[in-house]
Amino acid sequence: MRTRALLPALLAAGVSVGCSAASDAARLEDSAGGVRVSGTRVDMTGAGATFPYPLYARWFNDYALRTNVRINYQSIGSGGGIRQMLAGTVDFGATDVPMTDTEIAEARTPIMHVPTVLGAVAITYNLPALKRPLKLSGDVVADIFLGRVNRWNNPRIVTLNPGAPLPDGDILVVHRADGSGTSYIMSDYLSMVSPAWASGPGRGKDVRWPAGIGGKVTRELPGR
Repeated sequence: MRTRALLPALLAAGVSVGCSAASDAARLEDSAGGVRVSGTRVDMTGAGATFPYPLYARWFNDYALRTNVRINYQSIGSGGGIRQMLAGTVDFGATDVPMTDTEIAEARTPIMHVPTVLGAVAITYNLPALKRPLKLSGDVVADIFLGRVNRWNNPRIVTLNPGAPLPDGDILVVHRADGSGTSYIMSDYLSMVSPAWASGPGRGKDVRWPAGIGGKVTRELPGR
């Protein structure tokens, strides 16, 4: 599912090969429902998209309380999840963009895509002087990320925000630096609203951003 609005839709998909590893016997208790489970403990490892991490952390914790299955998920980005899937170092991965036919062909075992989470990618800004939300059109957003609109008081931004106290300062663009499904969602949207973006950087998990600075997002599920 995808929308043409300023907030493109995001779909996180679990990519599973159905592997698991059994360890010593365990006995777990659900403090809320009093459920007790005994038997062989199963440990699973996953990696991938950062977007679904908070929900996955809750799911996996609750699931461990009700079963003998413990899941360690490392939120290292969609690209990292796919790479670890292809290397066979994890039992499942998560990505905001489906694997390509080429990537699936490289996999050591069959791959199954399972949609799990629906959310959105949002553009944020830091203008403390504004008393109401900033308005930006799709073509202006694209030109900001292309580096063509690089000051807050650019006439195109002023026209969209009459009377707003827009500063005479540079726009510092920040984007993901690592392979990311979020980057794919964002670049896919920019390709739809801007011919210049579509014929330039284009869409993909790894995008050559024309402007700004990049940063990696890494979060790991605490060990139990």
